[in-house]
Amino acid sequence: MSKRLISVLVFAFIVSAGASLLLYRLVSSRMNTEAKQSTAQIMVAARSLPVGTMIGEMDIKMGAWSGPLPVNAVTKKEEAVGRGVIANIYEGEPLLESRLAAKGAGAGLAATIPEGMRAVAIRVNEVVGVAGFVVPGQRVDVLVLGQPPGGGSGGTMAKTILQNIEVLSAGQNIQKDSEGKPVTVQVVNVLVTPEQAETLSLISNDMRIQLVLRNPLDTKEVKTTGAAAGNVFTGAPTKMPTAEGERKATARPRVTRAATPPPPPILPRREAVPVVVEVIHGTRRAEQKFKEAEKKEDEQNQ
Repeated sequence: MSKRLISVLVFAFIVSAGASLLLYRLVSSRMNTEAKQSTAQIMVAARSLPVGTMIGEMDIKMGAWSGPLPVNAVTKKEEAVGRGVIANIYEGEPLLESRLAAKGAGAGLAATIPEGMRAVAIRVNEVVGVAGFVVPGQRVDVLVLGQPPGGGSGGTMAKTILQNIEVLSAGQNIQKDSEGKPVTVQVVNVLVTPEQAETLSLISNDMRIQLVLRNPLDTKEVKTTGAAAGNVFTGAPTKMPTAEGERKATARPRVTRAATPPPPPILPRREAVPVVVEVIHGTRRAEQKFKEAEKKEDEQNQ
């Protein structure tokens, strides 16, 4: 074997040994770093906690959490016990402030109402409740049917007064149904602003309410003019008549009198021109003058 070939093999062995040593040091340093990474103790759910649950001491436990802590994570048991759950928490999941009601707010439906909002109950049946498909977490529009104040020529009218309203509970069920199964209830609670709550309370006594189910991803509000029952069978647009249209419909027709023709112009009196008749008697010639009126009388007599 030549010396040149031996030199090449020795050089290759040295290079491979150096690369292996470098790789070993990189892997071992990373493993040591991960082993030395600190772990923290946070509160996690001992079982799945649905919305509205009042947290007790047996519902949570301490758990090890490696890496950076989640934002607003609860680290002490006394910070979580006695608070209501406003969003589903699954077993082993850390407790976050954003999923718990404020201290003293209690549990149940009241704990799920955000600050500044109100929950209003609407009496429903199978028709109003969209055949039972209005369940917690769905979005609906509120439609009102009835006679407007003061009556109107269009009869019963329908108008969408609220759009994209969240359903808080269907009966006593405040949990969202992931399967979307229909449920027949008598009362549905919706989440509205104080102004919208006043509107719902006002129309619930004298008018009928209809809930219209919508896609939760469709958040666009559509401006509607309403519909009048009097226009459904006439072929006219089913728009609800406006106040200006009501005034025009009930206003008396304006009677216009024909203009009196002006008197005929007075023409100046024309003077009568005498008619000259030449009379020949043999060799005598004479002229005789007649007035126009006399000429006419003579013509009539003839």
